[in-house]
Amino acid sequence: MDASVALSRIGLAGLAVMGQNLALNIADKGFPISVYNRTASKVDETLDRAVSEGGLPLSGHYSPRDFVLSINPPRSVIILVKAGAPVDHTIAALSDHMSPGDCIIDGGNEWYENTERRIAEASKRGLLYLGMGVSGGEDGARNGPSLMPGGSFEAYENVKEILHKVAAQVDDGPCVTYIGEGGSGNFVKMVHNGIEYGDMQLISEAYDVLKNAGGLSNEELAAIFDEWNRGELESFLIEITADIFKVKDEYGDGELVDKILDKTGMKGTGKWTVQQAAELSVAAPTIAASLDCRYLSGLKEERESASKVLKEAGLKDDVGSVRSGIDKKRLIDDVRQALYASKICSYAQGMNLLRAKSIQKDWNLNFGELARIWKGGCIIRAVFLDRIKKAYQRNPNLASLVVDPEFAREMVQRQAAWRRVVGLAISAGISTPGMCASLSYFDTYRRARLPANLVQAQRDLFGAHTYERIDRPGSFHTEWTKLARKSGAGVGSLN
Repeated sequence: MDASVALSRIGLAGLAVMGQNLALNIADKGFPISVYNRTASKVDETLDRAVSEGGLPLSGHYSPRDFVLSINPPRSVIILVKAGAPVDHTIAALSDHMSPGDCIIDGGNEWYENTERRIAEASKRGLLYLGMGVSGGEDGARNGPSLMPGGSFEAYENVKEILHKVAAQVDDGPCVTYIGEGGSGNFVKMVHNGIEYGDMQLISEAYDVLKNAGGLSNEELAAIFDEWNRGELESFLIEITADIFKVKDEYGDGELVDKILDKTGMKGTGKWTVQQAAELSVAAPTIAASLDCRYLSGLKEERESASKVLKEAGLKDDVGSVRSGIDKKRLIDDVRQALYASKICSYAQGMNLLRAKSIQKDWNLNFGELARIWKGGCIIRAVFLDRIKKAYQRNPNLASLVVDPEFAREMVQRQAAWRRVVGLAISAGISTPGMCASLSYFDTYRRARLPANLVQAQRDLFGAHTYERIDRPGSFHTEWTKLARKSGAGVGSLN
């Protein structure tokens, strides 16, 4: 390379929408950046955008060698390509030209164990490695995402100045922090996405109840969500939901939202979250319910057929009869409270999963700091994350958000409204699996004694699994059937 050409501060490979926007964001903050993509047209496109968006310090390269050599050592290269094999292929192409001390940063939604494997492989070549969760979609990538880097602390220190300026900025700093060792950054981003699944499901249920039980129009829904976004529910997802209700259909009458097919897609991070919760024996029912709903939404033809068959079998739609006696103003306020309480449970489940993994892997995650970096840039950004941050600052070993004194008080205040909404939905035949899961989680967690004693007795009867007693130490086994037959010989019927 021509020695007279100034070297870039950092490089980025993979110029789909997220990659382009993050590269332009970095350049916009005054850091000269080199970009590369296997498809040359994507490089040209990014160069054109750099010119049109203010003559940004961005240089395009068309081979892995030229790209790597255009970066000032020790080099830091961000890759933003599809998770899995494409990441390995990109690493192989770039690392051939990299030197010991250089760093690779994977910004995709990668499975955390793949990152841990790549950290080990990179270290054999003297390379540093970061797996960095990036949240906020294309707008966040361009204007300020939430960044979750985990892996080599030395690698983080090399790019800390850039990440701090590129990340979303909130009142208490940039939305980036060093997460921890290994695949912790990817794991935290995965759980963030799981919480996001739960959040979106709960909002869709609030919409369903207000629309079908309350009979509210899209115009009224837009106004309600706008109002909610000025209070305790203020968040990115509530804000965009209000906007969605306002968009007219360009191909016909009414609003676009009513014309969208009710089948939800997914990329896999929600599924991973639920699988990890099961692996770690952490209850995450709200997140699991949201995943189940996405699966059920995919059965569109089956659902239409079931609707028809069950109607023919005599199933009546009770929404109309429920709607006739509804006090709309009270329903709207009840749904707001139910949504808020359900969200607390969903976030509590996500945080408990992070805590369990942190203990298992010795990552020493800082939960207050995680809540802080989610306050801006990311999809689940919300005002109440600041309160979650403060809850963990008050007690870093908090067993659950549900028992933080402030959140506990709010849950208790809202539980009557929460139960009314769930009860109304059940009586109207409107499915609210997320809200029901959150409420069941709350009710199970708050009870000092559960019917698990009976389950344990059953397990001991058919499998001799033993049980513990509440009044004396040790493990016990009982010949239940033999004793029941003996004692039941003289027992009459209830009639």
